[in-house]
This record gives sequence, structure tokens and C-alpha cells, in this order.
Amino acid sequence: MVFFVAAIGLLVHLLLWGAGAALILTPRPWRNSWPVFCAPMGLALQSAVVWAGAYSGLAGTNVYARWAEIIPAVLLAVAVRRRGLDQVAQTLGRFRVLGVIMLAELCLLVLPMALASRSLTTLSLGSCDAADYAAGARVLQEFARGDRSGFIGLTEVVRVASVDNFFDFWLRLNHFTPSALIAFNGAVFGGRPHELTGIMTVLLLVSSLPAVFWMARAMMRYSAPVSLWLAAIYGLNPITWYAVAHVAMGQLLAAHAIVFLTWAGVALWRGRLTWRRGWAMSGVLAMAYWLVLGSYNFIIVVCLAPVLTYAGAAVLITGWWRRFGLWLAVMLAPLAVCGLVFLERTLGLVERFQLFGQYDFGWRIPVMSPEGWLGAVNGPGLGPVAMWLRLLLSFLLFVLLVMAMARDLRVRGRAVYRAVTMMLPVMVGYTYLEMRGALLGTNASYDAYKLLAIFFPGQLCGYCYWTTLSRSRRAGQRWTARVAIVAMSLFNLSVAYRFAVRMENPPLIVDADMVELQRIERMPEVTSINMNIDDFWSRLWANAFLLHKPQYFRTHTYEGRMNTALKGDWDLTDGVVTVSAPAEAGSVRVGRSFALLNTHSRYFLRAALGEGWYQEERIARVFRRWHWSKGDATLKIENPQATPLTVDLHLLVRSLDKRDLQVWQDSARRGTVSVGETLGERIVPGIVLPPGESSLQFRSSILPTAGNARDARTLGFAVYGIEIEVQPEKSI
Repeated sequence: MVFFVAAIGLLVHLLLWGAGAALILTPRPWRNSWPVFCAPMGLALQSAVVWAGAYSGLAGTNVYARWAEIIPAVLLAVAVRRRGLDQVAQTLGRFRVLGVIMLAELCLLVLPMALASRSLTTLSLGSCDAADYAAGARVLQEFARGDRSGFIGLTEVVRVASVDNFFDFWLRLNHFTPSALIAFNGAVFGGRPHELTGIMTVLLLVSSLPAVFWMARAMMRYSAPVSLWLAAIYGLNPITWYAVAHVAMGQLLAAHAIVFLTWAGVALWRGRLTWRRGWAMSGVLAMAYWLVLGSYNFIIVVCLAPVLTYAGAAVLITGWWRRFGLWLAVMLAPLAVCGLVFLERTLGLVERFQLFGQYDFGWRIPVMSPEGWLGAVNGPGLGPVAMWLRLLLSFLLFVLLVMAMARDLRVRGRAVYRAVTMMLPVMVGYTYLEMRGALLGTNASYDAYKLLAIFFPGQLCGYCYWTTLSRSRRAGQRWTARVAIVAMSLFNLSVAYRFAVRMENPPLIVDADMVELQRIERMPEVTSINMNIDDFWSRLWANAFLLHKPQYFRTHTYEGRMNTALKGDWDLTDGVVTVSAPAEAGSVRVGRSFALLNTHSRYFLRAALGEGWYQEERIARVFRRWHWSKGDATLKIENPQATPLTVDLHLLVRSLDKRDLQVWQDSARRGTVSVGETLGERIVPGIVLPPGESSLQFRSSILPTAGNARDARTLGFAVYGIEIEVQPEKSI
């Protein structure tokens, strides 16, 4: 229940923040449609408040967020006084059906999260972006811009290009607005970043449904029922659910903003173009540019691609170059203003693109064709459906589009033109990136997905032009369109259900053990920390929970978390391999998974899995993780002491078949235990570890179990825990 209460409360809060600004800034011809503009206005206004707060030197949103609530209250009071309460209520009532759709899809998206956890938390199906956003939220919520304490000012670790501190990294290079929204709402409602990051992502998707409705209704001129249906489909589509499941907040914000940039550009071009009309539209344009620059600032170079195609192709046909110049000036003037306010982010664009050249960001995402864009994919991984079905659906979609466009080409040629110009530039860019990734073997398919996703509202409206057949005079065309609408709805609902089932048991979740890390910040004896954690998700969240402590990383961990020498006074470890030391060593257990080891203790050592292991597997909800061996496997150990250490080896282990498990050190066997199908603890005592690096080998006289149709791997044994217990006696 807490998830639903929090989500609905945050949505209402956002809409109230934007209501006054929407009433004031919505251009006069569309003034009765002001509710459509509430959500983006609220997002932009909250972001602007945090930006101003950051530059004011205040110590985070915890200081000023609740005081800032007076801003939307004043704006709403002024707007209602000007428009009249009855008129405001009347226009609001016109969008009640859209409101019901938003509420229903909000609950639908939140439901798997509520089933996955009893308390507010964040989960993911693979991406670790959530932890990055949460770290930024803590920076903006708890620190002042000039603060250089803890991790914030650790230049050798946090330097990115010209940025030498973690606070400015968020202002200049990283996704500022998503973290700002988490920080602001967290300060208002008393929520912590790990509690709100997932829900805020859902909120960003649901709050964009009015924008999709507006694009379909006001720009594409679809009927009200079709426009409402497209808004609902956008909230159910696998492309947007994939964004929520991987916590892609910046992507959802950019898509939201581009809708209004595109609509504003088309509206300006179609009407009588004057500076006065441009001034009336400037508030909407500034809001949209602000959201783009604050989230995916690098998208600013392509965010106008569809509307530039629309106006550019028209001017090539008509020769209205003077009109095009004025239109372009009107469109870009608010961008210039926002660029000056966001000067650091604007100047940081060059560095951001240089970083893209240095790192192959993302992961491989299956190539999607139009039937997949409209919902026909094979589950949460966005893989394609069977080839015969894929070809059939693509052919049917093509036939429906050609039929609808050919019918309307003479009567509604401008509508066909708008649909084509919305689709064409994105199709070209998507195809290019997919081909580039395939040829170079890079993660360009990730970039292709992002490009598709941020322009997806326009693509959805364009590719669904066939819905106009539902108003045809021919009964056959009407029923064909209606059957296609039902089929598409079923496809999207089916994939949404599969997403929900997967999210109910997510591979990545912020569990109670991770939250327990926060108590380390209250330990004065822990002055600095080495993040000696293998799991990427855990390592990033540990960083987010411990920003008040200096941190050093063994491996490069996202931007702003460089690998350096491990200079910390304490090691923070996690995973199936743990080290326990005598009480006098000062080691501390944190939850069931994490451990703090004093690097200055005479019992200190480091250990990690070596060769011969498969990737970690886990069941997040019951906190169970394990590694299967491929056969023989090794455990690497580093003893930094000048003398040997004696340890007992505790193995929590099982296998598919009964087998012996031998522990070897160099050419000597240190012990043999029996392992079977039942999970159990096995102990190999009295292993002496010499100074320096060494390794233990796990062997068996029984060959690994051969794979089967469900799992083709050859499996030796599975370790659920390897505890290296250092004995207090000194080695001889």
C-alpha cells in the first residue's frame, strides 16, 4: 500500500506544482487545454528551484525545499484569480478520462514494485543507473556546492574531464534534473533517494501520457478516443516499460520535452508567424528546452530533428526561406536563454561527446522493427517474436499505413505529411546506429534504442496513422482498423504483464542489507573506505549511501568514480567471499552481506574468486546468491602482513551430483570434503597463508555435470558462501 500512496501523492504534488505555470504560460489559442501542460511545467519548475538552490550556496534541498512550496501556491493563486475558479474547474473536468488512464497505469506500474518489497525501495532488471541518480540526489539534497567533504571533493577519484568534484559533476556533465527531482521531493516528503528513485521513474512515464495525447490530438488531429488510446498504449508499450524497468529517468524526461518542442514547432509553422505569437509560445519552448538540457543535455543537438524535417522539407517545396528564418529564430531564442542559464551544462557538451568517444556506454539491445515498436516483442528483453509472425505483422502494418495514407493523400495531405516527417528522421538515425553497432561490434544498439525511445511519442503517433481508417465510410476499413487496435492493445498488455512478473522478482533490488550501509556514515572510526565490492549494483549503491566518507575504488565504476590505489583505512567487502577476523582486529559485519575490515589490523587480508567460475546468480527477494564452478576453480588471497596467517575455510556449498571437493594449496592437498545436492557447510581448518599473493584450488575427482536443454553449462559445484576465518594465533 505504501507504494501506491507514495506514487499518487507524488503525482498530485507534481501536477499542483505545474498548474499555476500552465494556466499562465499556455498560449491563448490553447488556453483551455492547460491541464496537458501541468506535468512538464511542474517538472521544469522543480528542477529550476534546485538549480537556483545549488548556486545559492544553500546546504541542499533539505534546507529550502519545503519553503519553496510557496512558489507553486502563489502561481496557482494568481492564475485562478485571473481565470476564475469555475472556468479552471470546468476545463480541468474535460480531461477526467485522461486522468483516470493516468491513475490506472500508475497503479499498474507500481504493483510489481509493491509485490517485490514491503517497504519503499528501488529495483532494476539490469541497469545500474538508479544508483547513479540516487547518488546525485544525495549530493543535491544534503550538500552545498562549495562543500568538499567526504567523497564529494576527492579529486583523484571523482575527476571527470574538467570537473574535479562530485557536486559540479552533476551540475555540468551528468543528468542533473532526474536527481534534482528526487532530491526535491525527498526533502519535501521526508523520503530517501533509494526509496523514491524507482517511483519517480514511474511518475515520469505516467506524467507524460497527457503529452502523447496532446501530440495525437492537437498535432496529428486524431479523434479524441484514438488520442486517449495512444496515450494509454504509450504507458503500456515495452519500449517505455523497458525504460522504467531499467530506471532510465533522463530518457523519459527527454521524450516528454521533445513532444512539446515538436508540437510548438509545427503549431508555429502552420499559423501566422509573428514575434508576438513566438513570444506567446516561448514559455512552452523554454520549459521543454530546460528539461532537455537538464536531463539528456547531449540530445539538444538532435531534439528538433522531426520538426526541422517538417519545416525544412516544406521550405524546399515552397521556397519560403524568409518565413523559415523567422521560424527558426523564434524556435531557437528560448534555447539561447536556457543555454545561458544552464551555461555550465551547455559548455560541458563538448566534454560529454568526448566521453562518448572514450567509452562504449550501454549494452546490446535487440534490433526492433516497426511491429516491435508497436508492442510485438518477445518479453522484457525486447527480443523479436518468431520470424513468421514478425514478417506477417510488419507486412500488415505496412499495408494499413499505405491504405490510410493513400486514402488521405488528396483530402488530408498535410496530415500524411506530418506523419511521414515525424517518422523519417528517426528511422534513418535508428537504422544507421544499428548498422554501425553490427559492423563495429559496439553497443551502438543501445544508442539506437535511446534515440528511438526519446522520439517514441512521435513515432507511435506516426506509425499509428492507420487508426484514421476507423472513421472511414467503408465498413471494411473501419472494422480492419478496430481489429488492429484490439490486437495491438492485447500485444502491449501481454508484454506489460511479462514485465510485471519479471519485476516482481527483480535481479537487482535495494534490500535491507544495502540500506544498513547508512550506519557506516555514523561510525567516526571509519575515516575512509576501499570499495572492494565486485558486484556493480552493490558497489554503486554503497557509494550512494556513503558520500560523507572518502571512498577509493579498485575498478572503474561509472563516471565520477575512478579506479585508484586503495588508500582507505577500511575495506568494504560483499559477495560470497568474506573474511572474518578476531574481535581485536576491529572488523564489523554490516547486515548479512557486507563486512568492514580494518586495513591496519595485523589480521587483515583480501580474498576474491579467481578463475573457473561462472557469473554470480541470485534470488534478490530471499537474499540468496551463488557462483557455479566450471570444474576446477581458484580462490585468490592477498596477505599484506609480514608474517603468515592461519585461517579456517568455511564453505557453504552444494552440487548436482555427489562429489568430493578437494582444497589444494600449490602442490599440497589441505583437505577434502564431500558435497551433495543438499546445501550445507563444510570446514577445512588450519590453512597457512604466506605473505603476499597466493591461491587455493578447488578440485574434484568427479567430472563436472554435463548441461541439458535448459542449461547448457557444465557445472561442478555451487558456492553460496566462502568465509575465510582468520585465527588469532600467530602462524609458525
